[in-house]
Amino acid sequence: MTAVLAGAGSALPERTLVNSDFDHLGSSDAWIVKRTGIRERRWLRDGERLADLATLACERALADAGIGAKDVQRVVVATSTADRISPGIAVETADRIGADRPAAHDVSAGCSGFLYALDQAVATVETGRAEHVLVCGAEALSRITDKTDRSTAVLLGDGAGAVVVSARPDAPRPAFALASDGTQIDLLYVGKEDRLLRMRGRDIYEAAVDAMAGHTGMVLADRGLTADDLDLFVAHQANARIVQAVARRLEMPAAKVFLNIEKVANTSAASIPIALTAARETGALRPGALVGLAAFGAGLTWAAGVIGWKAPCPTA
Repeated sequence: MTAVLAGAGSALPERTLVNSDFDHLGSSDAWIVKRTGIRERRWLRDGERLADLATLACERALADAGIGAKDVQRVVVATSTADRISPGIAVETADRIGADRPAAHDVSAGCSGFLYALDQAVATVETGRAEHVLVCGAEALSRITDKTDRSTAVLLGDGAGAVVVSARPDAPRPAFALASDGTQIDLLYVGKEDRLLRMRGRDIYEAAVDAMAGHTGMVLADRGLTADDLDLFVAHQANARIVQAVARRLEMPAAKVFLNIEKVANTSAASIPIALTAARETGALRPGALVGLAAFGAGLTWAAGVIGWKAPCPTA
């Protein structure tokens, strides 16, 4: 059996902030769009819970995959901004969707967290320990945003996205490559004292492009593929310029590169599953597609992978 993405779903808060809401920081709409590609983002209101978004995203992913919650043997949620310090979101989410006491745990690897969790899910399915694994990325970055910092406040959003990883015969073989570099923690981190995100933007830009392009190339080479073999490329939506630079480095045709950062901003570990859902809804992601994925985040951590989307189920 081979692991594939069998369904995707997402959920966003109702509260929308547009670029003009940050005029007091001296950041005009034109300035933000030119440097980031972002026009608006969603933030939770005071008192709203991230677990609500994670639950809804998972329910929508299950519906898209056409399976029930009781068919899921494991739930993994990638997040750095859970509602509680402990326990994390996965256990609560598994209960609220009606899963039958599955294994459930959180993964914390910054913006790379979803791909770290997806790699675990693929391994679990392909070793026969589960038939269906639910992987969710959920973040409330507004909780760790320094709203006086012009360089970061405009970048961050809240949201949740989820995918179902299922076993399929005769599907394309997935491949993933993960890495980290703890010597560069100070480039991007959230401190214990103020619990606010701090980032050295220029350094992160260069490191992110190098890491995502390098590891995507590594994964493609491992599979004997090139960028032309991919049907869609979905990278962490940190900054439109970063994604576009990675695509150019890989000689990836622009038509195969999916961007939705304009409407949701940087949602960290939630960005790739939110983007996958949007790609499916807009028709950019079609059944049988081979998808390239890449992410980079705090740690520093980074990851890349290729995986099939909705390979056909076996006929009876």
